[in-house]
Amino acid sequence: MAEKPWLTRPENVRLLWRGFIAVLAVTVLLQLAIPIHGHFGIDGTFGFFAWYGFVACAVMILGSKLVGVFLKRKDTYYDE
Repeated sequence: MAEKPWLTRPENVRLLWRGFIAVLAVTVLLQLAIPIHGHFGIDGTFGFFAWYGFVACAVMILGSKLVGVFLKRKDTYYDE
């Protein structure tokens, strides 16, 4: 049997997660060295873009779940 693609191997998935988290942490920590000048006050706070992106993503997920409640059909919708 053929070997799994490298992106689906568990050891590589863990390595990718660690790499992504490290890159995200470094980008947030760089804000300590590089001064950020916000235009609206709140966007100048430490880690604003990280937590804003997280909150925006969470709101989109919750919104899609809410829309799914109204658009969901029964499993037998297309059966005659």
